[in-house]
Amino acid sequence: MSLVPFSQACENNKGPILEVISQVFSSSSLILEIGTGTAQHAVHFAQAMPHLTWQTSDQACYLNGIEAQLNFIRSQSDQSTDPIANIQSPLILDVTQPWPYFSGKGAIDGVFTANTLHIMAKEMVEAFFAGIGEHLQTNGNLCIYGPFNYAGNYTSESNASFDIWLAQQDPRSAIRDIEWIIQLAETQGLTLAEDHKMPANNRLLHFVKS
Repeated sequence: MSLVPFSQACENNKGPILEVISQVFSSSSLILEIGTGTAQHAVHFAQAMPHLTWQTSDQACYLNGIEAQLNFIRSQSDQSTDPIANIQSPLILDVTQPWPYFSGKGAIDGVFTANTLHIMAKEMVEAFFAGIGEHLQTNGNLCIYGPFNYAGNYTSESNASFDIWLAQQDPRSAIRDIEWIIQLAETQGLTLAEDHKMPANNRLLHFVKS
């Protein structure tokens, strides 16, 4: 049996993130989460927004952990019905490879990702936006949570230290400049609608597909 993964950061930020995305995704139907990780976000958001279908996805090595989290939540419920019936089993998604075929699940009208772009290499970030440009429907919403630099500057000393730590783990990882992120988004028809300040020196970027 796989151990149930846990992230304290996810526990800390799921509430503030939900405050924003519950408004952004209020009229959405199918959300693709890229980089589901521990699935703590997926569970919290899907339970709070039962009108949505929440499609989890991640690289293959994380799928067992996602399934373990979902099974754990179901095992702890005393309800006769599935408490997370609106969460779809995880798909393998490597942004640099052909994306899963979503036909039959409905049109993806929302995408969410948290703390992924600073882990990805630059070419992976480019592939991330290219995939969203292909799969997110017109007027769909993209929400990206994480740290960003502005005009090449860190927003805090802790972010500067975090960036050093990232480089020690993988030289290809780095906090990204928001100007570059906006440029990549615009090439895929995505316009920045809101840049929300979040706790712990993070941001939540809301883009809309034209």
